[in-house]
Amino acid sequence: MTDAPSIVWFRRDLRVNDNPALSRAIAGGGPVLPVYVLADDEDGDWRPGGASRWWLHHALASLADALDELGLPLVLEQGSSIDTLRRLADETNAGQVLWNRRYEPAAIERDARVEAALRDDGLETWTGNAALLWEPDQVSNQSGKPFRVFTPFWKHLRSLPAETPVLLPDSRPRAPDTVPDGLAPEELDLLPKRDWADGFSNRWTPTLNGASDALQAFLDGPVNRYGEQRDIPAEAGTSRLSPYLAHGQLGPRQVWAAVHASGAVDRGVGYKYLSEIAWREFGYHLLVHFPDTPTQALNEKYRAFPWSADEETLQAWQTGLTGYPIVDAGMRELWATGWMHNRVRMVVASLLVKHLLQPWQDGARWFWDTLVDADLASNTLGWQWSAGCGADAAPYFRIFNPMLQGEKFDAEGDYVRRWVPELADLPAKHIHTPWEAPAAVLREAGVRLGETYPEPVIDHKAGRERALAALAQLRNG
Repeated sequence: MTDAPSIVWFRRDLRVNDNPALSRAIAGGGPVLPVYVLADDEDGDWRPGGASRWWLHHALASLADALDELGLPLVLEQGSSIDTLRRLADETNAGQVLWNRRYEPAAIERDARVEAALRDDGLETWTGNAALLWEPDQVSNQSGKPFRVFTPFWKHLRSLPAETPVLLPDSRPRAPDTVPDGLAPEELDLLPKRDWADGFSNRWTPTLNGASDALQAFLDGPVNRYGEQRDIPAEAGTSRLSPYLAHGQLGPRQVWAAVHASGAVDRGVGYKYLSEIAWREFGYHLLVHFPDTPTQALNEKYRAFPWSADEETLQAWQTGLTGYPIVDAGMRELWATGWMHNRVRMVVASLLVKHLLQPWQDGARWFWDTLVDADLASNTLGWQWSAGCGADAAPYFRIFNPMLQGEKFDAEGDYVRRWVPELADLPAKHIHTPWEAPAAVLREAGVRLGETYPEPVIDHKAGRERALAALAQLRNG
């Protein structure tokens, strides 16, 4: 046992359970000082977006409460991670700093600098894994290279022994005799100045209790119907655990273990959902091995794709005014709740990068700023998949028909009616194609195309042909 305090540096691991760094610090027997440093400038081009900052504000308050129950404070700071950790170590006479690894390119570079600086000061450092099931460098194909196709990656993961969540030691932790004051949560200025996020709290409980409740609610029912209902946006058929995973209020080991413990795998229904956890893992596998992919296509030939960037077109998509009801419903759900159903994410992304020929990077940026579950690995993987330029991507010539997608996955139009209320009185037969509805039907529903609801920003057939022409130009260029 030592009386030199251990600093635990929290980042995207905002929980006390299954937290290797916190558990190791407590097990050491000495005083423990939990610290969070808001250092936006160290995230490169991917500082937390507006929706993530809203979630982070509440997640930090919840973490502070959980640590307080353990008898530990949470010191909030803002500024350079290196300078802040050095200062706190000096003020508290700390002997070591522990943290859990992050895997974004800028974070990897930053962590290496932090570790070198702390060791230069004579401090010990230790890092653990709280974010992934397995380290990216522990997973490779038979040639010892990174996987670029999901199916063999998933098959390989299923062959590996799963690590169990890390438990907190039984010993009661203690805080240092002297605890720096730190900042109040409000001083981090995370909450939005505008009222666009007011609806978030009606949809989300961004706390540790909210995370455990959401996991249990999913295991109590939806997991059993996940294979059938996961693509129906009007149904509560998905887990909605993604923001808790993104901010580290839940860890993938916890979810993996809970799904197995629930008996869902034994009932033959759990692996479909666990494959989605593996898809998240695949995103990090690719991000670590191909760190340029947040802005550059993994498939190099697509880096010369002839996009037709247009601010007005992008804004119509962002604001849910494309004239395609399933797309507009998704974009409005995103703005109102900070989240969008995954099936709809694929549909809106396809329209943007194919029908509208807007760069996938512009879509990724919008999602990054507006999603409460914004995660660089998953965001990059999803957008490159939609644009046909990433690993295991949908071919660019596979172009979603937004009308058929709506008719198949929102057959009665419930999802569209919820988020595009100006179409609410249209019959199901016409709700995904209002421009085809007879004039009398439109009048009865109070719909005036071009006035109360826009005409399609581009005709589906014309958009499809333009996308295929752009692909041909790339191939012939």
